[in-house]
Amino acid sequence: MKNYIIPSLLLFLGTTFTSQAQAPVISQEVKENIISRVDKEITPAIVVGVVNADGITYFSYGVKSLKTKELVDENSIFELGSISKTFTGILLADMVVKGEIDLDEPLQNLLPEGITAPTKDGKSIKLFHLSNHTSGLPRLPNNMNPSNPANPYADYTVKEMYDFLNSYELTRAIGSEFEYSNYAVGLLGNVLAAKRNMTYEELMLEIIAQPLGMKNTAIVFTTEMRENLAYGHNTGLEVENWDLPTLAGAGAIRSSAADMVKFLSANMGILESDLYSPMRLSHQITSDEEIEQKVGLGWIIDESDSVEYIWHNGATGGYNTFTGFKKDGSLGVIVLTNSESGVTDIGMHILDPSKALSDPKPSIATKVKHILDNKGIRKATKVYWIIKKNEEEAYDFGEEQLNALGYSYLQKNEIKKAISIFELNVDAFPTSSNAYDSYAEALMKNKENKKAIKNYKKSVALNPGNTNAIEMLKKLGVETKDMVEEIIVEDAVLKSYVGDYELAKGFILTISKDGSQLNAQATGQGAAPIFPKSNNEFYYKIVDAQVVFNLNEAGEVESLTLFQGGQELVGVKQ
Repeated sequence: MKNYIIPSLLLFLGTTFTSQAQAPVISQEVKENIISRVDKEITPAIVVGVVNADGITYFSYGVKSLKTKELVDENSIFELGSISKTFTGILLADMVVKGEIDLDEPLQNLLPEGITAPTKDGKSIKLFHLSNHTSGLPRLPNNMNPSNPANPYADYTVKEMYDFLNSYELTRAIGSEFEYSNYAVGLLGNVLAAKRNMTYEELMLEIIAQPLGMKNTAIVFTTEMRENLAYGHNTGLEVENWDLPTLAGAGAIRSSAADMVKFLSANMGILESDLYSPMRLSHQITSDEEIEQKVGLGWIIDESDSVEYIWHNGATGGYNTFTGFKKDGSLGVIVLTNSESGVTDIGMHILDPSKALSDPKPSIATKVKHILDNKGIRKATKVYWIIKKNEEEAYDFGEEQLNALGYSYLQKNEIKKAISIFELNVDAFPTSSNAYDSYAEALMKNKENKKAIKNYKKSVALNPGNTNAIEMLKKLGVETKDMVEEIIVEDAVLKSYVGDYELAKGFILTISKDGSQLNAQATGQGAAPIFPKSNNEFYYKIVDAQVVFNLNEAGEVESLTLFQGGQELVGVKQ
């Protein structure tokens, strides 16, 4: 980014726009942190809007596109991602306030004929369960098979959504645990819109965006929104926008900082609106008292030093977002960026300065891409290993960095470049099932089927839960019936693994046992089953991650190691 920033323009690029003299102040520390992220090419741009009863302050830095270098401002359009869930929660609350439905209305009452919502222990899923992530429905349905991984929700149909609901069996009591679910909130948005015989976008525009004067907030781009679009990026490369026609309520909305300040102002009671009653209802905790993560209708609710913070963040393929406010209405913030790099810490710090700002590292993938495109893979590979040896702390060397770069080449049909990057990632992370899976996918696309088979087999050997690799092997004509050996672990051994393991301060992985099934639950997340690969090695099926239980010389369990994304986290048994 430094190639386009010159000293005489710094003031202009980082202009602060203030609507009133007593408007909130964005600290110099926050501005410098934002400037640093953009200058280090972690993200092309960040836009911040802060609001209180006295006014609004914006701070914008960076560009809409690395190609055009056009500057962002508070009117630039970003994908909100999961912040859309707060809109869906408000739509639910609005129908409740108007007497159209009840919060504890069974989901079954809003479903089409022939569709049956799953039940558990004689209890049914209620509408509020869908909004607060306690329905028992999973994060994503297992019948999503996107034809374009760069736009993964685009071809998921309403029929597929209901087919999944009809066939799904709940694994735990409804309302008993928090498990973040895009599927559940997307389903909620769908049934609410259907009740009004509208699309989700039509409902959102009629109830929220239009009354609040949010003219640049929509799902389908208007001409003006398209002209003001900040293009999404991943590892420094421009990526496709995401479309969520069926699960729109979970993450499909696009907006600007200027519009989102209006949304915040209405939630905070600063902007007078007929929506204030349903908005206040959406801010009330609806999750069970025993559940650690408190949730309203769509909103995450945290408390610190007797101050309640109501917030949500979001992410799509090329965007990351945060919005939140103090429940007393004294301060609200929106943070938008056009890359995959997280910005939650910026928003939280503005709301509560005691919360630290992070200092993210630039992706090694950006460096590798520059060299690969200009000097070839041999030079890029050499530089990668030199930097890893001598300057590893200066860059993000996470497994997902090269993986994302490889897929960006694959999506542009630059298959040879993709193969070279995936091969480098396999060399860098030889114990990663996902790295071998990605490499095999590129080889298969290049019709190098023998090598693809070899790498898919390696992926399954590392993680028997990799159902994608197994399916690809079947397509390649490989017999997979005996590929995953069924391992039986004695009940006494399973019992010895049960307990809490602290992976980091305040971050616990809890291992529980249900019959012969072990489950792992990280702080603030739902429980997930893990399956034995050997007597002490277990794997997830829902993510590429493995757990190894470590024994001392006496044969007692003293810790576990979580392997995920190229990282190894050791947690001592509490």
